[in-house]
Amino acid sequence: MFLKKINPDLSEALEDAGFTQPTELQKATFGTIKSGADCVLSATKDQGKSTAIVINVIQRLEKEFQESPRALVIVQTKEKVLELMEQFKLFGRNTDLRIYGVHEKGDLDYDKNQISLGIDVLIGTPQRLSDMFASAGFDVNQLKMFILDDAYEILKLRHDVRVMRMSDGIPKTQRLFFTHTISDRVEALADRIMIEPTFFEFDEEEENDDEEEDEEIEETDTNETE
Repeated sequence: MFLKKINPDLSEALEDAGFTQPTELQKATFGTIKSGADCVLSATKDQGKSTAIVINVIQRLEKEFQESPRALVIVQTKEKVLELMEQFKLFGRNTDLRIYGVHEKGDLDYDKNQISLGIDVLIGTPQRLSDMFASAGFDVNQLKMFILDDAYEILKLRHDVRVMRMSDGIPKTQRLFFTHTISDRVEALADRIMIEPTFFEFDEEEENDDEEEDEEIEETDTNETE
């Protein structure tokens, strides 16, 4: 089992893909995210932030349901849209969840038509999602998860207003920010749109210090044995 109380089908897909042990971020935040709490998660790339997004969305949604998206994931670039879609395809292979991605290089009318056929997870760039939201390109009334990935980079590019406008249009949902740095912009937006958010910070330097300490202990034990 990849994580305690994780969906068995999801756990099987993770193990088949070679993911047998969760990172500290994935392990420490799984229960809190599963509870539906708003969270801000800060960690380095090697902590598997994107994988944590996919794991928690699949865990929460489980299967195809109705037509409107139930998870909205905002990412920085077209490349990140495609990357996340591949991860959802890989880890969600034991489910019938419908995933769709949008970005500026796609056809807006085509995207609207595809979404109207029914999806569960919508992934997109801030500008394209904002354009679609403004033109009623997707329904937000069924959203259970509103996720901002690479929050520092997205807000640094001044997409704050787009993100706030979309968030303000959602009656009630869980809001999650994933970032490598909790900047003033990230913290301010979290305070603006979240309800009593829980902050998680995973520092690479501290992790390395812990590893070095463990190595020193092992070396000491070996010398004492000799």
